[in-house]
Amino acid sequence: QVQLVESGGGLVQAGGSLRLSCRVSGIIFRNNDMGWYRQAPGKQREFIARATSGGGTNLADSVKGRFTVSRDNAKNMVYLQMNNLKPEDTGVYYCNARLNAYVEGYWGQGTQVTVSS
Repeated sequence: QVQLVESGGGLVQAGGSLRLSCRVSGIIFRNNDMGWYRQAPGKQREFIARATSGGGTNLADSVKGRFTVSRDNAKNMVYLQMNNLKPEDTGVYYCNARLNAYVEGYWGQGTQVTVSS
């Protein structure tokens, strides 16, 4: 059974920081690209960051310079460090695991991040 469990969300003031974690089980973690997505109220889910199976990282332009993504293959964990948070970063953050860009992969249940102004 594949499970992705996010944690670390919460309420923070603008300019603050949060670190999201995603614990993964039921798949060969090191073979999967691990992504973070965000869904703001009334909007579609959008890509935020990815830590690839090859060791690379990608970030959406909106979070470059503020967010970093990392993974620990020994612990089956992926992290999203979010600094200098802005109210527009508010939303539900989802963890995703996929083998490649041609499959949707697996999703976690999401963790709420709320940034107050």
